Amino acid sequence: MQEFTFWKNKEKKLVTPDLFSDFAEKAAKAVSGQATDKLNKSTQLRRFFDDVLTFGSRLKELPNDRQSVEFEKTLPYLKMLNAKVAYARARELISPEFKDFIGISLRQLNDLEDFRVFHTLFEAFMGYYKFFDKEREDRVKEDRNSRQRGGRF
Repeated sequence: MQEFTFWKNKEKKLVTPDLFSDFAEKAAKAVSGQATDKLNKSTQLRRFFDDVLTFGSRLKELPNDRQSVEFEKTLPYLKMLNAKVAYARARELISPEFKDFIGISLRQLNDLEDFRVFHTLFEAFMGYYKFFDKEREDRVKEDRNSRQRGGRF
């Protein structure tokens, strides 16, 4: 996966314009394209997304003035996703592309604003992934049905 950046201009809080649309779609399509019965299952990817959602929920429960401090305290635990992803990769549950997506994203996390962009990017990625995964499942189902009919329609 090619390098990407969250910010067009972080000082002005300008997110890269196509990050949540074009980039998220391309990344999801690449990861989905490598999916098999075991590799890149949506339930496996969802586990990582759920970790991010949990982290975000804990921050939202805090008053705004405490969120940044709490983020700094828990950032090492969020970055531990790299280890979890590496473990899943070693077990051949995820593709190198998904590992790269997470790794490149986590390297950019330095503060609460970065986390919010990552959270939204991952959400967009998962939406597109589900779309492409459903298309793939439909093609597999159609191929199976076609073979059962002996190739006749």
